[in-house]
Amino acid sequence: MSTLQKFHVQVFAASVDNAETNKRFADEHHYNFPILSDPDKAVAKAYGVLAPAGYAQRWTFIIDREGTIRAVDQKVNFASHGKDLAKALEAAGIPRR
Repeated sequence: MSTLQKFHVQVFAASVDNAETNKRFADEHHYNFPILSDPDKAVAKAYGVLAPAGYAQRWTFIIDREGTIRAVDQKVNFASHGKDLAKALEAAGIPRR
């Protein structure tokens, strides 16, 4: 069981690329979660992650069941992201399975 599967969470990513590009990328990297498509960049703008160059910055949001943002990681470290996210889930009070 992966670290994140130990928590009651739904995991997904979002990208400003189109759905086809996101699916290819997810398949290529063997992701076990979907990558949502935001080609008009409305969601990226709403969450404040749209960079001036037009791409979405790689931030992680922890959102509880009520839709409240509990934590935001603006400095994602890919080498330790799973462990970092597990610590943030614990700190945010997200229950384990």
